[in-house]
Amino acid sequence: MEFKMKENGFTAEFPYGKLDISGDEEYGFRPYQLLVSSIAVCSGGVLRKIFAKQRIEIEDMTIQTDVKRNPNEVDRVEKISVHFIIKGIGLKEEKVKKAIELTRKNCSMVQSVVPAIEVVETFEIK
Repeated sequence: MEFKMKENGFTAEFPYGKLDISGDEEYGFRPYQLLVSSIAVCSGGVLRKIFAKQRIEIEDMTIQTDVKRNPNEVDRVEKISVHFIIKGIGLKEEKVKKAIELTRKNCSMVQSVVPAIEVVETFEIK
């Protein structure tokens, strides 16, 4: 990856498109947003694969996140809460719980940040 400086941040070109990154939301994604997005979407992708392998059919999934940052330590990210809202028919709470536990173990982004950042996963079934 290559990141080029621009007036208010950096930019990178990828096969899918251009990514603008800046500490100011007016000019691009903030770095912490990309960190949280990576963890949430990696977890969601792994969870989908686990559901598919276990032949658990879902209709939809939404991932909500919350971030705790420490203003006394350069706004360091200390905790990321990842909440899965899973829609499906006949979903069993215990099976979803086990799938999310497997997701945590197999998500490369989560495993890259723990224990430096606390990552907490929760879920609800709709």
